[in-house]
Amino acid sequence: MCRNIRVLHHFEPPTTPEEIRAAAEQYVRKVSGMRRPAKAEIAAEMDRAVEAITKATSRLLERLPKRGAPRTREGERERARARWQARAARIEREARSSRAAKRSKGAVAR
Repeated sequence: MCRNIRVLHHFEPPTTPEEIRAAAEQYVRKVSGMRRPAKAEIAAEMDRAVEAITKATSRLLERLPKRGAPRTREGERERARARWQARAARIEREARSSRAAKRSKGAVAR
């Protein structure tokens, strides 16, 4: 899944039409493999796909049941920061472990 597509369901304040359209554009770009098509007919087809996905997403979000506490944009940003910090810490641990393993192999080879 494209990292730029975010959860849109059950937000307070509610998800805006602009957020839904942006997610649809990201989806179409990801699926097509194109950020900006070179030919006008392809651009028109991508625009039609974005419109169809925007409508389908809006309809889905309206019909989904709301469970639990509503999400907030700040809460989602905090969760993303926490995931990034955990990932960065894991990458650093793996890098230190790799460097230590290389040093120990070098010492054995001498």
